[in-house]
Amino acid sequence: MPTPSLRRPPSGPPDRPWSAPEPISMAPVPAAPDAEPTSNPAGLALARVYAVFPAAIRFSCGIAVATVALAVREPPVQAVPLALAVVVLTIWSFVFYRQTIDNGIRARIVLVDCALTITACLAMRVLVSPEVMPGGVSWVAVLASTSIITAQFALRVVHGVLLGLVIAAAYCVGAILAGQTGEAVSHSAVLVLQSFLAAGLVYLTRRSGRAADSVFTAYQSAHRETVIARAAREAERKQNRDLHDTVLSTLTMVGLGGVASQSAMLRARASSDLRTLFDPARRAVLDPAAKVSLDERLRLVVERYEGYPLTAALEPCRVPSVVADAIAESADAALSNVVRHAENSVAWLRLHHTRDAVVVEVIDVGPGFDMAAIPPYRYGIRESIMARMTSVGGTARIDTAPGNGTRIHLEWADVS
Repeated sequence: MPTPSLRRPPSGPPDRPWSAPEPISMAPVPAAPDAEPTSNPAGLALARVYAVFPAAIRFSCGIAVATVALAVREPPVQAVPLALAVVVLTIWSFVFYRQTIDNGIRARIVLVDCALTITACLAMRVLVSPEVMPGGVSWVAVLASTSIITAQFALRVVHGVLLGLVIAAAYCVGAILAGQTGEAVSHSAVLVLQSFLAAGLVYLTRRSGRAADSVFTAYQSAHRETVIARAAREAERKQNRDLHDTVLSTLTMVGLGGVASQSAMLRARASSDLRTLFDPARRAVLDPAAKVSLDERLRLVVERYEGYPLTAALEPCRVPSVVADAIAESADAALSNVVRHAENSVAWLRLHHTRDAVVVEVIDVGPGFDMAAIPPYRYGIRESIMARMTSVGGTARIDTAPGNGTRIHLEWADVS
Protein backbone atom coordinates (compact mmCIF):
# COMPACT_ATOMS: atom_id res chain seq x y z
CA MET A 1 0.00 0.00 0.00
CA PRO A 2 1.31 3.51 -0.77
CA THR A 3 2.39 5.52 2.27
CA PRO A 4 0.97 9.04 1.80
CA SER A 5 2.33 12.16 3.42
CA LEU A 6 0.08 14.76 5.04
CA ARG A 7 -0.41 16.59 1.74
CA ARG A 8 -1.35 14.54 -1.30
CA PRO A 9 -0.25 15.74 -4.70
CA PRO A 10 -3.02 16.73 -7.05
CA SER A 11 -2.35 13.89 -9.46
CA GLY A 12 -0.22 10.79 -10.01
CA PRO A 13 3.31 10.75 -11.39
CA PRO A 14 3.76 12.02 -14.90
CA ASP A 15 3.02 9.52 -17.65
CA ARG A 16 4.80 11.36 -20.47
CA PRO A 17 7.72 9.43 -22.01
CA TRP A 18 11.14 9.84 -20.48
CA SER A 19 14.44 9.54 -22.29
CA ALA A 20 16.75 6.72 -21.21
CA PRO A 21 20.36 7.90 -21.19
CA GLU A 22 23.24 5.60 -20.37
CA PRO A 23 23.65 4.83 -16.64
CA ILE A 24 25.91 7.26 -14.81
CA SER A 25 28.36 5.42 -12.63
CA MET A 26 31.80 5.64 -11.16
CA ALA A 27 34.55 3.04 -11.13
CA PRO A 28 34.15 0.63 -8.20
CA VAL A 29 36.77 0.72 -5.49
CA PRO A 30 38.76 -2.55 -5.50
CA ALA A 31 38.52 -4.54 -2.31
CA ALA A 32 41.55 -5.23 -0.17
CA PRO A 33 43.12 -8.68 -0.65
CA ASP A 34 41.60 -11.40 1.54
CA ALA A 35 44.97 -12.67 2.71
CA GLU A 36 48.52 -11.35 2.67
CA PRO A 37 50.42 -13.09 -0.14
CA THR A 38 53.77 -14.67 0.58
CA SER A 39 56.71 -12.27 0.65
CA ASN A 40 59.11 -14.34 -1.49
CA PRO A 41 57.16 -16.40 -4.04
CA ALA A 42 60.07 -16.59 -6.48
CA GLY A 43 62.39 -17.86 -3.74
CA LEU A 44 59.93 -20.53 -2.67
CA ALA A 45 59.34 -21.66 -6.25
CA LEU A 46 63.08 -21.78 -6.88
CA ALA A 47 63.64 -23.80 -3.70
CA ARG A 48 61.08 -26.32 -4.92
CA VAL A 49 62.85 -26.60 -8.28
CA TYR A 50 66.19 -26.93 -6.46
CA ALA A 51 64.74 -29.89 -4.57
CA VAL A 52 62.97 -31.72 -7.39
CA PHE A 53 65.60 -31.35 -10.10
CA PRO A 54 68.66 -32.65 -8.16
CA ALA A 55 66.58 -35.44 -6.62
CA ALA A 56 65.35 -36.57 -10.04
CA ILE A 57 68.72 -36.56 -11.78
CA ARG A 58 70.48 -38.21 -8.81
CA PHE A 59 67.89 -40.99 -8.58
CA SER A 60 67.87 -41.65 -12.34
CA CYS A 61 71.68 -41.59 -12.36
CA GLY A 62 71.77 -44.14 -9.51
CA ILE A 63 69.60 -46.59 -11.45
CA ALA A 64 71.55 -46.09 -14.67
CA VAL A 65 74.91 -46.44 -12.91
CA ALA A 66 73.88 -49.72 -11.27
CA THR A 67 72.75 -51.14 -14.59
CA VAL A 68 75.85 -50.10 -16.54
CA ALA A 69 78.31 -51.11 -13.78
CA LEU A 70 76.94 -54.64 -13.61
CA ALA A 71 76.90 -54.97 -17.40
CA VAL A 72 80.66 -54.38 -17.85
CA ARG A 73 82.75 -56.57 -15.52
CA GLU A 74 85.86 -57.27 -17.59
CA PRO A 75 89.16 -57.63 -15.65
CA PRO A 76 90.70 -55.96 -13.74
CA VAL A 77 87.22 -55.23 -12.32
CA GLN A 78 86.78 -57.08 -9.04
CA ALA A 79 83.34 -58.53 -8.35
CA VAL A 80 83.18 -57.93 -4.59
CA PRO A 81 84.13 -54.21 -4.59
CA LEU A 82 81.89 -53.64 -7.62
CA ALA A 83 78.91 -55.35 -6.01
CA LEU A 84 79.46 -53.43 -2.78
CA ALA A 85 79.72 -50.13 -4.68
CA VAL A 86 76.55 -50.84 -6.68
CA VAL A 87 74.52 -51.75 -3.57
CA VAL A 88 75.70 -48.75 -1.57
CA LEU A 89 75.18 -46.25 -4.41
CA THR A 90 71.74 -47.64 -5.29
CA ILE A 91 70.55 -47.42 -1.68
CA TRP A 92 72.06 -43.97 -1.38
CA SER A 93 70.28 -42.79 -4.54
CA PHE A 94 66.93 -43.65 -2.96
CA VAL A 95 67.87 -42.00 0.36
CA PHE A 96 69.08 -38.89 -1.49
CA TYR A 97 65.81 -38.71 -3.42
CA ARG A 98 63.54 -39.06 -0.38
CA GLN A 99 65.49 -36.63 1.80
CA THR A 100 65.67 -33.99 -0.92
CA ILE A 101 62.01 -34.25 -1.90
CA ASP A 102 60.85 -34.14 1.73
CA ASN A 103 63.26 -31.55 3.14
CA GLY A 104 64.77 -29.75 0.16
CA ILE A 105 68.37 -29.88 -0.96
CA ARG A 106 70.70 -29.80 2.08
CA ALA A 107 74.46 -29.34 2.35
CA ARG A 108 74.99 -32.44 4.51
CA ILE A 109 73.23 -34.66 1.93
CA VAL A 110 75.38 -33.22 -0.85
CA LEU A 111 78.58 -33.72 1.16
CA VAL A 112 77.78 -37.38 1.78
CA ASP A 113 76.97 -37.83 -1.92
CA CYS A 114 80.26 -36.23 -2.96
CA ALA A 115 82.21 -38.35 -0.46
CA LEU A 116 80.77 -41.53 -2.02
CA THR A 117 81.57 -40.23 -5.51
CA ILE A 118 85.15 -39.36 -4.55
CA THR A 119 85.58 -42.85 -3.12
CA ALA A 120 84.29 -44.40 -6.37
CA CYS A 121 86.64 -42.19 -8.41
CA LEU A 122 89.70 -43.25 -6.41
CA ALA A 123 88.68 -46.91 -6.74
CA MET A 124 88.14 -46.85 -10.51
CA ARG A 125 90.99 -49.33 -11.02
CA VAL A 126 88.88 -52.14 -9.54
CA LEU A 127 85.41 -50.80 -10.49
CA VAL A 128 85.66 -49.83 -14.19
CA SER A 129 87.00 -51.79 -17.13
CA PRO A 130 89.85 -49.96 -18.98
CA GLU A 131 88.00 -50.44 -22.30
CA VAL A 132 85.15 -48.05 -21.28
CA MET A 133 87.21 -45.36 -19.52
CA PRO A 134 88.35 -43.26 -22.54
CA GLY A 135 85.92 -40.53 -23.60
CA GLY A 136 84.35 -40.10 -20.15
CA VAL A 137 81.64 -42.67 -20.86
CA SER A 138 82.21 -44.88 -17.82
CA TRP A 139 79.61 -45.02 -15.06
CA VAL A 140 82.05 -43.37 -12.61
CA ALA A 141 82.46 -40.42 -15.03
CA VAL A 142 78.66 -40.01 -15.18
CA LEU A 143 78.46 -40.26 -11.39
CA ALA A 144 81.13 -37.57 -10.97
CA SER A 145 79.30 -35.17 -13.33
CA THR A 146 76.00 -35.74 -11.52
CA SER A 147 77.50 -35.08 -8.09
CA ILE A 148 79.14 -31.87 -9.30
CA ILE A 149 75.87 -30.55 -10.71
CA THR A 150 73.73 -31.45 -7.67
CA ALA A 151 76.28 -29.92 -5.28
CA GLN A 152 75.77 -26.45 -6.78
CA PHE A 153 72.09 -26.38 -5.72
CA ALA A 154 72.89 -26.76 -2.02
CA LEU A 155 76.13 -24.83 -1.55
CA ARG A 156 77.31 -21.30 -2.04
CA VAL A 157 78.98 -20.62 -5.36
CA VAL A 158 82.53 -20.67 -3.99
CA HIS A 159 81.97 -23.83 -1.96
CA GLY A 160 80.23 -25.54 -4.88
CA VAL A 161 83.12 -24.77 -7.23
CA LEU A 162 85.72 -25.96 -4.67
CA LEU A 163 83.83 -29.23 -4.17
CA GLY A 164 83.65 -29.68 -7.94
CA LEU A 165 87.39 -29.19 -8.19
CA VAL A 166 87.93 -31.80 -5.46
CA ILE A 167 85.81 -34.33 -7.38
CA ALA A 168 87.70 -33.52 -10.60
CA ALA A 169 91.01 -34.06 -8.78
CA ALA A 170 89.79 -37.38 -7.35
CA TYR A 171 88.74 -38.50 -10.82
CA CYS A 172 92.15 -37.51 -12.20
CA VAL A 173 93.97 -39.50 -9.49
CA GLY A 174 91.68 -42.52 -9.95
CA ALA A 175 92.18 -42.54 -13.73
CA ILE A 176 95.97 -42.30 -13.32
CA LEU A 177 95.93 -45.21 -10.85
CA ALA A 178 93.96 -47.15 -13.47
CA GLY A 179 96.59 -46.43 -16.10
CA GLN A 180 94.46 -43.97 -18.10
CA THR A 181 96.57 -40.81 -18.09
CA GLY A 182 94.92 -39.33 -21.17
CA GLU A 183 91.46 -39.83 -19.68
CA ALA A 184 92.67 -38.40 -16.40
CA VAL A 185 93.60 -35.10 -18.04
CA SER A 186 90.78 -34.76 -20.57
CA HIS A 187 87.79 -35.68 -18.45
CA SER A 188 89.11 -33.90 -15.36
CA ALA A 189 89.17 -30.72 -17.46
CA VAL A 190 85.57 -31.40 -18.46
CA LEU A 191 84.59 -31.81 -14.80
CA VAL A 192 86.29 -28.52 -13.90
CA LEU A 193 84.39 -26.75 -16.69
CA GLN A 194 81.14 -28.34 -15.51
CA SER A 195 81.79 -27.04 -11.99
CA PHE A 196 82.10 -23.44 -13.16
CA LEU A 197 79.18 -23.61 -15.60
CA ALA A 198 76.80 -25.22 -13.10
CA ALA A 199 77.82 -22.78 -10.37
CA GLY A 200 77.29 -19.84 -12.75
CA LEU A 201 73.84 -21.06 -13.77
CA VAL A 202 72.76 -21.52 -10.16
CA TYR A 203 74.13 -18.08 -9.26
CA LEU A 204 72.13 -16.41 -12.05
CA THR A 205 68.90 -18.16 -11.09
CA ARG A 206 69.35 -17.25 -7.42
CA ARG A 207 70.04 -13.62 -8.26
CA SER A 208 67.02 -13.50 -10.57
CA GLY A 209 64.85 -14.98 -7.83
CA ARG A 210 66.05 -12.40 -5.32
CA ALA A 211 65.41 -9.60 -7.80
CA ALA A 212 61.90 -10.89 -8.50
CA ASP A 213 61.15 -11.12 -4.77
CA SER A 214 62.50 -7.61 -4.24
CA VAL A 215 60.20 -6.24 -6.91
CA PHE A 216 57.26 -8.19 -5.49
CA THR A 217 57.97 -6.93 -1.97
CA ALA A 218 58.04 -3.35 -3.25
CA TYR A 219 54.74 -4.01 -5.04
CA GLN A 220 53.21 -5.41 -1.86
CA SER A 221 54.30 -2.38 0.11
CA ALA A 222 52.92 0.01 -2.49
CA HIS A 223 49.69 -1.99 -2.75
CA ARG A 224 49.26 -1.98 1.04
CA GLU A 225 49.80 1.76 1.19
CA THR A 226 47.32 2.24 -1.65
CA VAL A 227 44.70 0.15 0.13
CA ILE A 228 45.21 2.09 3.37
CA ALA A 229 45.01 5.41 1.54
CA ARG A 230 41.90 4.26 -0.33
CA ALA A 231 40.26 3.19 2.93
CA ALA A 232 41.09 6.59 4.44
CA ARG A 233 39.61 8.35 1.42
CA GLU A 234 36.48 6.20 1.60
CA ALA A 235 36.08 7.03 5.30
CA GLU A 236 36.51 10.71 4.51
CA ARG A 237 33.99 10.48 1.67
CA LYS A 238 31.53 8.73 3.99
CA GLN A 239 31.90 11.49 6.58
CA ASN A 240 31.50 14.15 3.90
CA ARG A 241 28.36 12.44 2.59
CA ASP A 242 26.86 12.27 6.07
CA LEU A 243 27.62 15.95 6.66
CA HIS A 244 26.34 16.97 3.23
CA ASP A 245 23.14 14.95 3.52
CA THR A 246 22.30 16.08 7.05
CA VAL A 247 23.20 19.49 8.50
CA LEU A 248 24.33 21.16 5.27
CA SER A 249 21.29 19.91 3.36
CA THR A 250 18.87 21.01 6.09
CA LEU A 251 20.45 24.45 6.46
CA THR A 252 20.42 24.91 2.68
CA MET A 253 16.70 24.05 2.53
CA VAL A 254 15.99 26.58 5.27
CA GLY A 255 18.14 29.22 3.57
CA LEU A 256 16.38 28.69 0.22
CA GLY A 257 12.96 28.82 1.85
CA GLY A 258 12.17 25.21 1.06
CA VAL A 259 10.82 24.60 4.56
CA ALA A 260 9.31 26.87 7.16
CA SER A 261 11.37 27.50 10.28
CA GLN A 262 8.67 26.02 12.56
CA SER A 263 7.55 23.16 10.30
CA ALA A 264 7.25 19.55 11.50
CA MET A 265 9.55 18.45 8.69
CA LEU A 266 12.32 20.76 9.90
CA ARG A 267 12.06 19.43 13.46
CA ALA A 268 12.10 15.82 12.22
CA ARG A 269 15.08 16.44 9.96
CA ALA A 270 17.05 18.30 12.62
CA SER A 271 16.47 15.49 15.11
CA SER A 272 17.47 12.87 12.54
CA ASP A 273 20.58 14.87 11.57
CA LEU A 274 21.75 15.04 15.16
CA ARG A 275 21.31 11.30 15.63
CA THR A 276 23.24 10.62 12.43
CA LEU A 277 26.20 12.79 13.37
CA PHE A 278 26.47 12.37 17.13
CA ASP A 279 24.89 9.00 17.99
CA PRO A 280 26.99 6.18 16.48
CA ALA A 281 24.74 3.65 18.20
CA ARG A 282 21.62 4.96 16.48
CA ARG A 283 21.28 1.71 14.56
CA ALA A 284 22.47 -1.79 15.35
CA VAL A 285 25.61 -2.85 13.51
CA LEU A 286 24.61 -5.60 11.12
CA ASP A 287 26.47 -8.00 8.95
CA PRO A 288 26.72 -6.22 5.55
CA ALA A 289 25.32 -9.36 3.91
CA ALA A 290 22.39 -9.73 6.35
CA LYS A 291 19.05 -9.19 4.62
CA VAL A 292 16.92 -6.27 5.87
CA SER A 293 13.66 -4.69 4.74
CA LEU A 294 14.40 -2.00 2.16
CA ASP A 295 10.81 -0.74 2.21
CA GLU A 296 11.07 -0.14 5.98
CA ARG A 297 14.32 1.78 5.51
CA LEU A 298 12.67 3.94 2.86
CA ARG A 299 9.69 4.61 5.14
CA LEU A 300 12.12 6.10 7.65
CA VAL A 301 13.34 8.38 4.85
CA VAL A 302 9.76 9.41 4.06
CA GLU A 303 9.24 10.42 7.70
CA ARG A 304 12.00 13.01 7.31
CA TYR A 305 9.81 14.85 4.78
CA GLU A 306 6.68 15.10 6.89
CA GLY A 307 4.55 17.91 5.47
CA TYR A 308 6.07 17.87 1.98
CA PRO A 309 3.83 16.76 -0.93
CA LEU A 310 5.52 13.37 -1.25
CA THR A 311 3.83 10.08 -2.10
CA ALA A 312 5.60 6.78 -1.52
CA ALA A 313 4.71 3.48 -3.14
CA LEU A 314 6.94 0.84 -1.59
CA GLU A 315 6.77 -2.85 -2.37
CA PRO A 316 8.08 -5.23 0.31
CA CYS A 317 11.70 -6.07 -0.50
CA ARG A 318 14.68 -7.50 1.39
CA VAL A 319 18.27 -6.75 0.42
CA PRO A 320 21.66 -6.88 2.19
CA SER A 321 21.92 -4.21 4.88
CA VAL A 322 24.79 -2.38 3.16
CA VAL A 323 22.70 -2.15 -0.04
CA ALA A 324 19.64 -0.96 1.89
CA ASP A 325 21.71 1.78 3.52
CA ALA A 326 23.17 2.94 0.19
CA ILE A 327 19.79 3.00 -1.61
CA ALA A 328 17.98 4.70 1.27
CA GLU A 329 20.67 7.36 1.71
CA SER A 330 20.79 7.97 -2.06
CA ALA A 331 17.02 8.37 -2.15
CA ASP A 332 17.21 10.74 0.80
CA ALA A 333 19.84 12.85 -0.99
CA ALA A 334 17.65 12.92 -4.12
CA LEU A 335 14.59 14.06 -2.14
CA SER A 336 16.67 16.74 -0.43
CA ASN A 337 17.55 18.10 -3.87
CA VAL A 338 13.85 18.14 -4.75
CA VAL A 339 13.00 20.18 -1.66
CA ARG A 340 15.91 22.56 -2.21
CA HIS A 341 15.64 23.10 -5.95
CA ALA A 342 12.03 22.27 -6.91
CA GLU A 343 10.05 24.58 -4.65
CA ASN A 344 6.25 24.07 -4.74
CA SER A 345 6.74 20.84 -6.68
CA VAL A 346 5.38 17.40 -5.82
CA ALA A 347 7.42 14.21 -5.63
CA TRP A 348 7.00 10.45 -5.75
CA LEU A 349 9.17 7.74 -4.24
CA ARG A 350 8.72 4.31 -5.78
CA LEU A 351 10.21 0.94 -4.86
CA HIS A 352 9.59 -2.12 -6.96
CA HIS A 353 11.60 -5.22 -7.71
CA THR A 354 11.76 -8.14 -10.09
CA ARG A 355 13.61 -11.40 -9.91
CA ASP A 356 16.68 -9.68 -11.33
CA ALA A 357 16.80 -6.18 -9.88
CA VAL A 358 15.63 -3.74 -7.23
CA VAL A 359 14.61 -0.33 -8.55
CA VAL A 360 13.95 2.85 -6.59
CA GLU A 361 12.78 5.99 -8.39
CA VAL A 362 12.56 9.55 -7.12
CA ILE A 363 10.38 11.65 -9.45
CA ASP A 364 9.45 15.32 -9.34
CA VAL A 365 7.75 17.73 -11.72
CA GLY A 366 10.01 20.63 -10.86
CA PRO A 367 12.05 22.79 -13.20
CA GLY A 368 14.64 20.11 -14.02
CA PHE A 369 18.22 20.98 -14.91
CA ASP A 370 21.00 20.43 -17.42
CA MET A 371 23.31 17.59 -16.33
CA ALA A 372 26.16 18.94 -18.48
CA ALA A 373 26.01 22.26 -16.67
CA ILE A 374 26.65 20.80 -13.19
CA PRO A 375 30.09 21.98 -12.03
CA PRO A 376 32.53 19.22 -11.02
CA TYR A 377 32.78 20.51 -7.46
CA ARG A 378 29.06 19.93 -6.77
CA TYR A 379 28.94 17.12 -4.23
CA GLY A 380 25.30 16.02 -4.06
CA ILE A 381 24.70 14.06 -7.26
CA ARG A 382 28.32 12.98 -7.79
CA GLU A 383 28.99 11.61 -4.29
CA SER A 384 25.74 11.33 -2.37
CA ILE A 385 23.96 9.47 -5.17
CA MET A 386 26.22 8.12 -7.91
CA ALA A 387 29.30 7.18 -5.88
CA ARG A 388 27.19 5.79 -3.06
CA MET A 389 25.29 3.46 -5.42
CA THR A 390 28.50 2.44 -7.18
CA SER A 391 30.06 1.45 -3.85
CA VAL A 392 27.53 -1.41 -3.51
CA GLY A 393 27.57 -2.47 -7.16
CA GLY A 394 24.51 -0.47 -8.15
CA THR A 395 23.87 2.26 -10.72
CA ALA A 396 22.28 5.69 -10.71
CA ARG A 397 20.61 7.15 -13.80
CA ILE A 398 19.55 10.80 -13.90
CA ASP A 399 16.85 11.65 -16.46
CA THR A 400 16.20 15.36 -16.58
CA ALA A 401 16.12 18.44 -18.75
CA PRO A 402 15.31 22.09 -18.10
CA GLY A 403 11.53 22.45 -17.73
CA ASN A 404 10.95 18.69 -17.89
CA GLY A 405 11.16 17.53 -14.25
CA THR A 406 13.59 14.97 -12.93
CA ARG A 407 13.59 11.21 -12.55
CA ILE A 408 16.40 9.60 -10.54
CA HIS A 409 16.60 5.86 -11.17
CA LEU A 410 18.50 3.79 -8.59
CA GLU A 411 19.07 0.14 -9.41
CA TRP A 412 20.78 -2.77 -7.74
CA ALA A 413 20.90 -5.85 -9.94
CA ASP A 414 22.40 -8.53 -7.66
CA VAL A 415 19.14 -9.92 -6.38
CA SER A 416 19.26 -13.63 -5.51
